[in-house]
Amino acid sequence: MNIPLELKYTKDHEWVKMEGDIATVGITDFAQSELGDIVYVEVETLDETLAAEEIFGTVEAVKTVSDLFLPLSGDIIEFNNALEDEPEKVNKDPYGDGWMIKIKCSNLSEVDGLLSAEAYKNLIGA
Repeated sequence: MNIPLELKYTKDHEWVKMEGDIATVGITDFAQSELGDIVYVEVETLDETLAAEEIFGTVEAVKTVSDLFLPLSGDIIEFNNALEDEPEKVNKDPYGDGWMIKIKCSNLSEVDGLLSAEAYKNLIGA
């Protein structure tokens, strides 16, 4: 199970990479392995301002459809358009080419509430 130490995580199995006040978000290696083959990623909240834990999209796998929860409050400024044609990037490279959105964070103190890699490992029993 790949859980990069430099990232932050949520109890809903999203990862967060902070660069200033911009957060790149995707789902974890654990999440994509539990979901199975991902066939569609839908984000209809581009250019919207959402609060932390609001639903920002869905990911559809062969087995199920799961909601995606925003880890931090802010404006959704970018969607990974490559996922429209190649949603399987989430399975192949969840922490790289499989990223989903970028958020301009409105409350950086929320980052402190995210899980460390160690805490996320404990959450999933890794």
